[in-house]
Amino acid sequence: MTSLSVADAQAYCTALTKKSGSNFYYSFLFLPKTRRAAMYTVYAFCKEVDNAVDEPPTGSNPQDELRRWRAELDAAYHGRPTFPVTISLAEHVKELSIPQTYFDELIKGVEMDLTASRYASFEDLSLYCYRVASVVGLICLHIFGPTSARAQDYAVALGMAFQLTNILRDIGADAAQARIYLPQEDLHKFGCTDQAILQRHENDALRTLVRFEAARAHEYYAKAQASFEALSAVDRKALTVAEIMRAVYFRILKKIEEPSHQIFGPRARLAASHRLAVAAGVWFRARSS
Repeated sequence: MTSLSVADAQAYCTALTKKSGSNFYYSFLFLPKTRRAAMYTVYAFCKEVDNAVDEPPTGSNPQDELRRWRAELDAAYHGRPTFPVTISLAEHVKELSIPQTYFDELIKGVEMDLTASRYASFEDLSLYCYRVASVVGLICLHIFGPTSARAQDYAVALGMAFQLTNILRDIGADAAQARIYLPQEDLHKFGCTDQAILQRHENDALRTLVRFEAARAHEYYAKAQASFEALSAVDRKALTVAEIMRAVYFRILKKIEEPSHQIFGPRARLAASHRLAVAAGVWFRARSS
C-alpha cells in the first residue's frame, strides 16, 4: 500500500468514524480538536481490526489479517507503518504516550472470536470484555488526560459495563453468527438453552437471564461511578467525554430492561437527536460543576 501523508491518514480515520454512526461519535464532538483527532484514529483502529475478523476481505484469512495488523502496529511504534490507520496512530501514540501493550491486548481480544463462540463462565467472559472494551478505555485515558490508578479503575469498570450492555443488545445478531456470549454457567442456572437462543426463541428463561446479566452490568456502572466520584474535580471534568458515553450506554441498558423490549427484535438504540441531547446535557453539567 502506498504510504499516505499524516494529514491524509488522519482524514481517512475521521471519515471512517463519522460514517460508522457509532454511539461514541457524538461524545467525540466535545473534545478539543487535537484530542478529537486522536479519538477518531483510535476508533478507526478498533473498527478495522474488528472487521478483520467479522468482515474479512473476500478470500482472506482472518488470522493472516490479524498478523498484518500486528505487524503494522509494531511499525507504528518502531518503524514505518503503511496502513492509513497506523500512519495516523503512530503520530498520536508518540504524542500521548499510549503503551503498545494496550493495542496488543485489543488484538488478542478480537482474535478470541476466531476460537471461541461460547464462554463457560463469567470469569472467562470477563477476559474477553477486558480486552475488547476495558483496554480501549485505558487507551482513551491517555487522550482525555487522567491516568491515575483510580482513573484506570474507572476505565476498566466502564469498559466492562459497556461490553455487557453490547452483549445484551446484540443477542440476536450474535446468534445469527452462531455466537453466544452469555456465560454457559448462567444459561444452565436459569434453564436456558443454546438452541433456544440460536433459534431466536424468546421465553421466560431467557428473559430472566437477561435481567440477571443486566443487573451485573449495573454493578459495573456503579463501580465506575464510585471510582469517578473519588477523582479530583479536574480529573472528573477531563473525563466528560467518557461520562457522555456512560450516559448514552446506560440509557441503552435501561431500554433493554423495558418490559416491551424484544430480545430478538430491533437493536435497542437511541435516536441521533437523543444521543446528541444526552451528550450536551452531560457536557453542560460538567462545565457548571
